[in-house]
Amino acid sequence: MFNNNPFSEMLANNPFAELSSTIPPIVMQTYVVIMILMVAGGTLFDIIQKGSAKYFFNNWRKSRNYGKEKVGGGKIASLAIKTVVNEGLLSSEFCRMQRRLAHLLTMYGFVAYVAATAIMVFSYPTTMPPTPAYLPMLWSLGALMVCLGGYWFWFFIRVDVHAEGHSPFRLVRADLFVVSLLLSATFGLLWAYFLTTSEVIWGNVFLAFYLLATTTLFGSIPWSKFSHMFFKPAAAFQKKIATADGSRSNLPAPSDNPSIYGSSRNTQQNY
Repeated sequence: MFNNNPFSEMLANNPFAELSSTIPPIVMQTYVVIMILMVAGGTLFDIIQKGSAKYFFNNWRKSRNYGKEKVGGGKIASLAIKTVVNEGLLSSEFCRMQRRLAHLLTMYGFVAYVAATAIMVFSYPTTMPPTPAYLPMLWSLGALMVCLGGYWFWFFIRVDVHAEGHSPFRLVRADLFVVSLLLSATFGLLWAYFLTTSEVIWGNVFLAFYLLATTTLFGSIPWSKFSHMFFKPAAAFQKKIATADGSRSNLPAPSDNPSIYGSSRNTQQNY
């Protein structure tokens, strides 16, 4: 059907089922569970350490005290839906279309990549029963979307590269999430590809890199921007509520003085 094309075979083969011949499925499943626990534990640690949740609820309570009108349950539900759709699903907080497209490619690719991984590892960890063809295709396409959106952002859109002229290879701690995500998707694809070519050595090399990058991705949450995906929608929702009840009108209007905001506005627009 695929004429022995390695790339086409990669799209059709479940790499975790192939791996089961050397690593027991229970080991792979335990690893995924550990990654899930790292996400939950790392996010809670980040919230407690930085006081993000406490700050959020205190700010919410203060803003409601300054509100000029009461916002009903129906309005709150409507604003919650708008937040999920606009900020969550469409990433409307990004003004530049290129930045938004890169983010959406990376976000939806990441969701497909992680979901397909979990389904294949827990439901189809071996070659029997056969894995439905759409799952490895979804996994590969999700990883490719991550690479397309992530590398596009990293080399051409990043504010410190695009606007400030820094080297695209300059790394800071804030880059930990996107770098480890890109490496996980990249090494995962290379591992899956070399599985189809029967080049065992290269396959094992990229499997090791894939596991290292994935462990870094989910194990470094307290020091990366991973947890921001939970805070940003909450902050956007709070902003909508504050606008609806009139408490935001108590804030001073933003200054148009370019000497104060010039550089920061340019930075935000380029980001």
